[in-house]
Amino acid sequence: MYRKLGICSFPTSVAILSFWYGNKENPNIGKITATDTLELSIPERIQLVEDIWDTITAKASSIELTSEEKEIIDARLEKYHQSPEFGSPWEDVYKRIVSKQ
Repeated sequence: MYRKLGICSFPTSVAILSFWYGNKENPNIGKITATDTLELSIPERIQLVEDIWDTITAKASSIELTSEEKEIIDARLEKYHQSPEFGSPWEDVYKRIVSKQ
């Protein structure tokens, strides 16, 4: 069973996902590629994604926006302040997205 994730990068720009698998009788450490994850069960893949997300959110505060991203956000915020009636509450946006599925 999948237990813990670690991520390594190699000079070839191929990311390898390292994870612990096995059980008490056979504790092994294995490495898989992104393609290998397709062989994991759905619950194992979900756990893998959750663990990856946790590694991202743990360092989210260290991620800085580029000046271009800041300009886009500022422009959108300014446009909203000029005409707030043209914005949509999240609930409405969500309903539109879900209704298209």
